[in-house]
Order: sequence, then structure tokens, then C-alpha cells
Amino acid sequence: MLGFLLRLLPFWVREPLLIAVGSVLGVRIMYLAVRDHDRVAAGLGVVFLVFTAIRVYAVIRALRARRNPSPTASADGAAVDAAAQPQPQAETGPRPGPDTPKKEKEEEHNAWGQAFAAVAVFGALAAALWLAPRFTPSDDNITRPASCSGGTHEELPKAFKDTPRPVTGEELCKALNRPELAKLLGTPEETATTASSSNNTAPLTDGKVAEPEAEVTFDTYTVNVSATYNKLSIDQYVKLMKFGDEKDIKTLTVLGRLAVLASDHTMRLEINLGSGGSGGPVEEGPLARTLSVALDRNDRGGYCEITVWSTSGALPNDSALLDIAEKVLPRIPERPVR
Repeated sequence: MLGFLLRLLPFWVREPLLIAVGSVLGVRIMYLAVRDHDRVAAGLGVVFLVFTAIRVYAVIRALRARRNPSPTASADGAAVDAAAQPQPQAETGPRPGPDTPKKEKEEEHNAWGQAFAAVAVFGALAAALWLAPRFTPSDDNITRPASCSGGTHEELPKAFKDTPRPVTGEELCKALNRPELAKLLGTPEETATTASSSNNTAPLTDGKVAEPEAEVTFDTYTVNVSATYNKLSIDQYVKLMKFGDEKDIKTLTVLGRLAVLASDHTMRLEINLGSGGSGGPVEEGPLARTLSVALDRNDRGGYCEITVWSTSGALPNDSALLDIAEKVLPRIPERPVR
């Protein structure tokens, strides 16, 4: 039915339509064949391209015929004219000579040459599509760094509304998950595997102290940043550390704010999701290094903590934590005077 309808169309409508459809389908099928490495689809695409080249050749021949019309006369009419009229001494019109068949041959060769050129163009496109995946990296093989979650956010706890100019977990995540973070940790070849944030409140405060945090994980290190909006100053924090298990305590100043470096072990908790649903005991995890910095230059209370650890127990130099703090702290508003 479709073929019958196509034959009813005029030549100059039907042929350009077939060329357009054939070229689009041929290139599309070849692209899918290259992507899926399907030889059957590749053969089908070649058929469409060859079909299109033949239609191109037919249109070229038709255009040449319209451009150079050659009047034809019947053999009987020519004989009658020759008998009825005397032969003229000199012919005034152009007389077909021995070069006419040669010229027609050249035109036919040119038409075939253009048709083959069309096939060559389609073949080059197909070859480019076929070879492109070998010379360009596939999206599946590209390791993209983890990004902070966006979109709709949950309502902040009441503690955030009662705190002047608090930073949110998402803002901390964006401040921490920087392109140069792996380089600051001394592992520039790594990319972030996970990035997360939360808007929690500090434990044992009955939900009255905002404590947003963010965490970025690499193959080697994990970095956690939190901001605690309580009334504890760094000076008081250092005194509490001396009564705890923290090691290698070192006080310093970061961007004009009082800060302290300390080491402590993380906690490892094993949860059994079997029928009993019981978990194992809390065990001592790998050593972590923490840099705590006051939220304002006058140390009026509250602090930001940057903690780094690894499952192997290895730690970067303290300079890495200081470099991270210099990138993150400017994104955290200083605590205003009450």
C-alpha cells in the first residue's frame, strides 16, 4: 500500500522524500549498530545508505536530462523530409558529430561518480561512528566525583531557627566538597566516592543546639566537618580535652581564630540485621585527627570541627587539616555578638 502511494507521487516529490528518509534512517541505524556492536543492524544501515545513494544518482540523471534536453525525431519523419527537400549546400544548425556519444559517456560517468561519492560520504560517517567509541572514553568508564545532594530539603529543626545565622549541612557539604580537596589530602589522583550532609542537633541538648555536618569520602581518607552552636569556647574545650583520652593536643590560631588539634579513636559499631536484630559491642575504630576552630575571633562560644581518618589508620599531615580549614571557614558566617 505504501509503495503504491509513493508511485502516485510526482518524481520531484517522491525522490527527495526517499533520499531524506533513507539518509536519516541509515545514519541512525548505523549509530545504533556502533553503540550496541550489532552487525545485523550495521548491515541494515548499509542497505539504507546504498538505497539512498541510488536515489541520489537517479535525481542527478534527471537534473542533467532537464538541463540538456535532446530532441528526438522519428526515423520515418526524417526520411520523408530528406526526400521532399533538396540537400542544402551548407548546414546552418549544429550537426551531431563523433564527439556526441563521448560527451554522453562522460556525463554518465560523472553521474556515477557523484553517486559513488555519496556512498563514500555515508561510508565515512559510518566509519566515524564505528571508530568513535574506541578513541573517546565511554561515559560508563568515567569516574565522576560525588556531589552534594540538592533538590527539596527537609524543614530545619527549631534549634536552627533560634540560632542567629547558622550554616546548614548542605552549605557545609558544598564548602567541603571542593575540586582540590583530594589534593589537599595528599591524594590528588582520587575522586570523592560519597558526599552527604545533615541538619542535626547536638546530643544530650534536648534538640536545643544546632549541629549541622557534612562528610566526603575518598578511597583513602574520610573528611567530616561539623559546626556546633553551643556556648562552649575553644579555651574551655582545651581544658576538657586534658581530662579526656585525646592525644597530641596542640593549640594554634587559624584565620585569626583560636583552634586546637587533637587525636582520638573513632567508634566502630557492628549491626546484625539477621533474625535476632542484635548488634555487636561498640569497638574502638581507627585513629582520627580533629581540628577544632572557634566560630568567631573572640571565642565567645561554638566551634567548627574538621576530622580526618582512614580505615587503614593512616593520617595526613596536620597541614592538610589547616589547608582545609582555610577553605571551609570563610563559608561559615562568624557568630554575631549577642
